[in-house]
Amino acid sequence: MGLSTSERKQRIRRRIRKVSTGTAERPRLSVFRSNKEIYAQVIDDRQGVTLAFVSSRDKDLAKEKGTKIEIANLVGKSIAAKCKEAGIEKVAFDRGGNLYHGRVKSLAEGAREAGLNF
Repeated sequence: MGLSTSERKQRIRRRIRKVSTGTAERPRLSVFRSNKEIYAQVIDDRQGVTLAFVSSRDKDLAKEKGTKIEIANLVGKSIAAKCKEAGIEKVAFDRGGNLYHGRVKSLAEGAREAGLNF
């Protein structure tokens, strides 16, 4: 019998994490997408520390109106702004087992527009 959706996503997530680890010079931009919200965090895996975190539930973004894709783009821009403040310019993108499509793609494009390199 085939894999369930969650098992398949976990396999993909593990495969991505084999190649994508965050360092101090190039931390990992991890994306988590739930049905309603989207979260992004920048992680230094060697230290085990989250350097920046943004979600669509943050006060300034929660009052924004628009589609989930538009809000994901704003989350991408916001995480890029926080990275700039912390002196981070390059990151490794971790789509978290999701397809690079829709909200995940919109977040990535928003981060790139705001000056984050990956």
